[in-house]
Formats: sequence, structure tokens, C-alpha cells
Amino acid sequence: MIQPAARLETVQEYYFSKKLREVRELAAAGKPIINMGIGSPDLLPPSNVIEAIQQSFTDAAAHKYQSYQGLPELRNAIAEFYKHKFHVAANPVNEILPLMGSKEGIMHISMAFLNEGDQVLIPNPGYPTYTSVTKLVGAEPVFYELDESNNWQPNFETFEDHDLSKVKIMWVNYPHMPTGTNALKETFEKLVSFGKKHQILIVNDNPYSFILNDNPLSILRVDGAKDIALELNSLSKTFNMAGWRVGMVLGNENFINQILKVKSNMDSGMFYGIQKGAIEALHLSNGWFESQNKEYEERRNLIFKIADKLGCVYNKNSTGLFVWAKIPAGKTSEEVTDAILYDKDIFITPGTVFGSQGEGYIRFSLCVSKEVIEEAISRF
Repeated sequence: MIQPAARLETVQEYYFSKKLREVRELAAAGKPIINMGIGSPDLLPPSNVIEAIQQSFTDAAAHKYQSYQGLPELRNAIAEFYKHKFHVAANPVNEILPLMGSKEGIMHISMAFLNEGDQVLIPNPGYPTYTSVTKLVGAEPVFYELDESNNWQPNFETFEDHDLSKVKIMWVNYPHMPTGTNALKETFEKLVSFGKKHQILIVNDNPYSFILNDNPLSILRVDGAKDIALELNSLSKTFNMAGWRVGMVLGNENFINQILKVKSNMDSGMFYGIQKGAIEALHLSNGWFESQNKEYEERRNLIFKIADKLGCVYNKNSTGLFVWAKIPAGKTSEEVTDAILYDKDIFITPGTVFGSQGEGYIRFSLCVSKEVIEEAISRF
């Protein structure tokens, strides 16, 4: 029997890959499953974005290999988007690299900068992919705890109590998933100073800035941030283009060139039509964000009713595509979510998926229509 690589012993199958198989099996068995677990937008992308990809199919260059760096027009559109939305100047020639989704960027950045034995600071709770990718490249995850009592912000005093000499990268994610905590300029400023002091590459993963958020921030807005920080972003949530796989990484020319060395050996460029659609999306007016957020606000208010029925506590001012709710004491997160799945045929994510600090919390997705959420409410 051919043995798998030893690196696979360090990781498990992604929770949602495994759990959603069970959810699909329950649905196939006739259970009326409502999936409120994952952040896969159910709304359509903007109509002119769809038209842009359709019209691109007959372009002479549409079906050829594309540049590893993406179309110049796409990089220009990203630069304009960052200038107008975040007040960040980025050179489209050498400070922007389009990606096939920001998840790809997590792997590319890790491969570009981490050696075996290097350490990586990872938020707990946080996106599980930071941990799995770190292990896959042979580095060591070191978790820093985020706590509700500190508004889910890093505690820099505790960092200084530890040996940081082996730390190479620090993953940051604001607006934060899963808690919905917004970015703070003060936190970004501290992160940049911390990174410079200890020569740690700070990477902010920033796909949720425009969902139920009136104050989008980029870590690159901080003076001197490009010396030590990168930022990942994505069109998946903002423009309902998750399946298109369009992301980007921004940073200084040296960092981008190192990531490009990895990326150019991993793919053969993003499909031309998808790039054309992305360009159209990045030029949309604020009206798009306002109308989409109106829909999400209505959905969130309905989700709050379910949380109330479960006796949960939550932050009504959170951002992003989820509601992060603290369950009553006495049961674990998985006990609560499994009971809801098997008794009410509703799939909700247990907070422990995102780390030990997620125990005692559950996460609802807003990627469900109001009619379906009303049905979920009625089951309680």
C-alpha cells in the first residue's frame, strides 16, 4: 500500500468538508435540512459582472493562458478600489498580485516565507486554514488567544513574555471571523510596530470589510505598514463571487515577488473572463454595498430571534457574514449544534471549529434567505 506523505499526519480533513457530507446524507434521507453553517453567499453577483464575463467569451485572448500577474486592467482596478475604499496607495505594477481566491494566498505566502521549524502566530479563535497550511509546510503553529473580555483583540503584553525568535509570520484577520469584531486602527498600529520590532511578517486577511460595516480599514493604511505587512482580500463575500475564486494580495515589491515565485509554479493564470468580471465588480458604486447590506441586516435581525430562543448572548453591532453567539452555560458548543441538527434539522457551526477559544459559542451564517430563516424560527 502506498503510504501518504508524513505531512498529512499533521492535519485533518477540513471540518466543513467532513460535516457537510453528513448534512448531505441527512438531506438525501429526506430530512428537511436548513444549512446555516457556512459562509457561501446565496445572492447573485451584480448583473453587469455576469454580463462582463459573458461578453468576454468571444474576445481573441479569452481562452489562452493568462499572465501569472493578471491583466493590467485588473491590477489597476484593485489599486483604484484600495485608493477609494481604504485610502491606500498601491502600485499596480509591483505591489498587487491577483490570486485564485485568498485561500490560495495563505498557502503561497506560507510557502514563500516559512522554513521547516519556523513558528507562526495564529489567532484562537480563527480561520482553521492558517493552522493546517502552517503544518503542511512544516512550520509550527503558536496560538495567541483572543477573548471577548478584550473585544477579541490581540494582547500584546502577553506576546512580550514569550520567546519570539523563531516566529516568522503572524496571521491577523480583521474584521474578524468568526466573531465579527471590526478592525481598530489602534490594533493595526500596534501590529505594525510589533512586526517591525521582532521582524515578523504581519498578514491581515481582510475579506469581510464591506459586509455590515460602515468603517472599512486596511492595515496598509498605517504609516510604514508595507515594510512589514501584507494584506489579503477577496471578491467572494463582497460581490457574491465565492465560486469564481478571485482574491488578491497587496504589499511591497519584494514581498510580492517572493509570492509570485511560488504562484507562477502553481497555476497558469486566472481565466480571462473571470478577470473581466472582477474588473467590473471593483468599479461598482456604493449603491451596491448599501443594497446588499440592507438585505443582510434584515437577515441578521431574524437570526437574532433564533439566538434569543436558544438563550444566547451576541453583539448586535458585529460585522461580516455571521452571527457569533455565546450559548448558556452547561453544554458544549458541539452538544448544542448537534442537538439542533438532529432535533430541528438545522446545521449551525460550533465555535470549537475555530479553536479552543470558540468553546461556549456557536456561529450562524447570513447566507440564507429570509424565508428560510423564518422557517428555521418556526421549528423552535
